[in-house]
Amino acid sequence: MPIVVDSIIERLGGPEAAARLTGVGTEAVRKWRQAGLIPSRHWAAIISATGLGLSDLPGGATAGGEHGLVENDVSPPGATAALILADGSVFWGRGFGAHTAPPAPVGEVCFNTGMTGYQETLTDPSYAGQIITFTFPHIGNVGSNSEDIEATTVAARGLVVKQDITEPSNWRSAQHLDAWLRARGIAGAAGVDTRALTVRIRDGGAPNGVLAFPIDGRFDLPALRAQAQAWPGLEGMDLAREVSCQQSYDWDETRWAWPSGMGRQSDPRHHIIAVDYGAKRNILRCLASTGCRVTVVPATTSAEDILRRQPDGVFLSNGPGDPAATAEYAVPAIQGVLDAGLPVFGICLGHQLLALALGARTYKLDRGHRGANQPVKDLTTGKVEITSQNHGFAVDPESLPPSAKVTHVSLFDGSNEGLACTDRPAFSVQYHPEASPGPTDSHYLFARFIDMIERQA
Repeated sequence: MPIVVDSIIERLGGPEAAARLTGVGTEAVRKWRQAGLIPSRHWAAIISATGLGLSDLPGGATAGGEHGLVENDVSPPGATAALILADGSVFWGRGFGAHTAPPAPVGEVCFNTGMTGYQETLTDPSYAGQIITFTFPHIGNVGSNSEDIEATTVAARGLVVKQDITEPSNWRSAQHLDAWLRARGIAGAAGVDTRALTVRIRDGGAPNGVLAFPIDGRFDLPALRAQAQAWPGLEGMDLAREVSCQQSYDWDETRWAWPSGMGRQSDPRHHIIAVDYGAKRNILRCLASTGCRVTVVPATTSAEDILRRQPDGVFLSNGPGDPAATAEYAVPAIQGVLDAGLPVFGICLGHQLLALALGARTYKLDRGHRGANQPVKDLTTGKVEITSQNHGFAVDPESLPPSAKVTHVSLFDGSNEGLACTDRPAFSVQYHPEASPGPTDSHYLFARFIDMIERQA
């Protein structure tokens, strides 16, 4: 029988002593108590200091079933899928979606706190290279349809949920989520203690992991652990090339509206080039809805090719991977557009790439911001917006040049959420104004872009 976390902390000499021993703050120790679980990376130090055994710790080998976590290679009854982390941990679950064939999908394991929008999340190209843990338990309850997608393919490499997917209950549902995932070759694991997994990600950062749902029910755990450990991670990885379009195309679809659904922009006033680093469809809809004819071009498009199309403005899209890696070809193009004096607006990866083009630096966040409930303060107006976010990297505001100012900050951790140039018509935000969590808190940014274009005309 495992010992409760409060008792373990007392054996260590109290919260301050526990924090010193494990190299964390007392706030982290408080969260151990709240979760009833201590991250496994601290177990060795705690066992050494207290004389306890692994089975005495919540989440240890013999208590693993309670948290969906087993440190040995014995699968619990009914388990047909497993999430294997690079540190050797195994989260067992019930598989759904498509079976995995060797090699099983591998990626960075992250968590998303959104209560709605799972279909948009799964198809968001910014999730390329990632396995998504949904903290909200009711995933699949509104089914799936052909409209709530951000790209034609699923970018995420798998998903982990708490509860089994239920029958859909929504008038727009056209297909069960399980069938929708099977048709796209994406596997999931249900029945996992997503709270325990989220605590592990929160306290230890996003780990590499493998999601296995073998058709024969056999798990080669040593090989799966080795696969997770061998994956290099997202740092230094350019994924924008993988999710970008391969040739340019025009976009005229506008935002969804009751009762007609999506519309068409038939009378555009401005021409926008959208550089596709992994663009979400609803961003393109928002641009079209503001009166723009949108031409989408591949991520590797040069400044010369962009300027040849004579746009009124340039949009830098969201996308996956390490911005420093994508910057190799993106930054020269962005700098060429800036030098030409064209208005520029960036979102997410586009924000980071604009910062890099201005000479700033980016860095990887410990756990990232992913969800539809992220508060951001607009330093210009003092207003707080509830935003949707999906990013694992951020701009270092201290590295911005004097010609750029910070415009938005996260109220979660104080990280940078926006910038604007003071000497040229360019601005960007880290979050997703098109995703409507507020639901319209951030739509003004698209109008701001159009105002900038009209002032330059």
